[in-house]
Amino acid sequence: MARRKRSSSAKISAPPIRPPKLTLAPAPLWHRAAEWTLRCLAVSAVLAIVLILVFIAKEAAPIFYSAAVRAEVTLVKMFVPQLWPGYDEAASIWQPVSDIPKFGIWPLVLGTAKITVVAMAVSVPLGVGAALYVAGYARPRTREILKPMVELLAGIPSVVLGFFALMVMATWFQRWFHFESRLNALVSGVALSFAVIPVIFTLAEEAVRAVPRSYVEASTALGAARWQTTLRVVLPAASPGIAAGVALGLGRAVGETMIVLMASGNAAIVSASLADSTRTISATIAAELSEVVFGAAHYTVLFVLGTILFVATFCINSLGEWTVRRMKRRLGVTS
Repeated sequence: MARRKRSSSAKISAPPIRPPKLTLAPAPLWHRAAEWTLRCLAVSAVLAIVLILVFIAKEAAPIFYSAAVRAEVTLVKMFVPQLWPGYDEAASIWQPVSDIPKFGIWPLVLGTAKITVVAMAVSVPLGVGAALYVAGYARPRTREILKPMVELLAGIPSVVLGFFALMVMATWFQRWFHFESRLNALVSGVALSFAVIPVIFTLAEEAVRAVPRSYVEASTALGAARWQTTLRVVLPAASPGIAAGVALGLGRAVGETMIVLMASGNAAIVSASLADSTRTISATIAAELSEVVFGAAHYTVLFVLGTILFVATFCINSLGEWTVRRMKRRLGVTS
C-alpha cells in the first residue's frame, strides 16, 4: 500500500504553551503606609539640607549687592587685599570690631587646616590600626571589650572633650614640650582626633571584617606571614571602606566647633607653627554670631564663612564618595 506524502504546509503545529498569569495580592495597608513614611523621611532629610544651604546663602548674599556691606567688606578684600589701597594686610588680619574693620579670612583658613591636619595625622593611624587589630588579631573576648570602648568615644559630648583638653591636655603638653602658648593648634588637634577616631574605626573595622576569608587563607597557603597578608591582601581589599571612613572623619574634623573653640586659644594669627594659638572658621562663627548686629557687615561675613564651610564639607564628602567608587571599580567590586 503506497504511503502518502504529507506536504510541509499540511503539518499542524501545536499551539504554544503560555504560562499562567500570576497575580500578586495587593500589599497590606500598613506595608504601603510604612513605605510612604520612609520615603517622606528620606525626602525630608534632603529638603532640610537644601533649606539650610538656601538660608545660609540668602544671609550671605548682601555681600554682592548691599551698598552698606560692600562699603566695609567685599570678597576681594577678604581674599585678595593687595588690590585695595589701605588694605595691604587685610587678608591676614581678623578684626571685625575696630575703627577700620578687617575681615581677613586667611588666619581662619590656616587655623582650620592646621588643626585638621593634626587631627587626621593622629586619628587615621590609630583608627585604622585599631580596626585591623580588632578584626584580625584580637581574641573574641578582647574584641568584645575593645570595640565598644572605642565606639564609646563617639558618644562623648564634644564639650566634654574640649573641657578635658582645656584643663588636662594643655597642661601636659606645655609641661612636656615647653610651649609658650598653653592652648595651641597641637592640643586642639590631638583632642579633636578623639572625636574622629571612632568614625574611622567603625567603618574601617566593618570593611576589614567584610574581606572574604578565602583571601586570607589563600595568602597563608602561599607562605605569606600574617603581617604580609594584612598589608598586601587585607588592606587593599578593604581600602574602599577605609577611604569612606577617612572621608567622613575629615568632614567631622573640618566642621567640629566646641573642641577647637575651647582648646585652640582663639587667636586669629597667621602662623605655620603648631605651638601657636589659632582659630578656626567654625569656632569663629560660634563665638561671634550671637554678638553681631543683624544685617551688619560682620553678620554677613559670618554667613559667608558658613557658606564656605558648608561647601568645603560637601566637596570633601563628594570627593570621598568618588574615591570610594573608583577604588571599587579598580578592585572589581560591583556592589
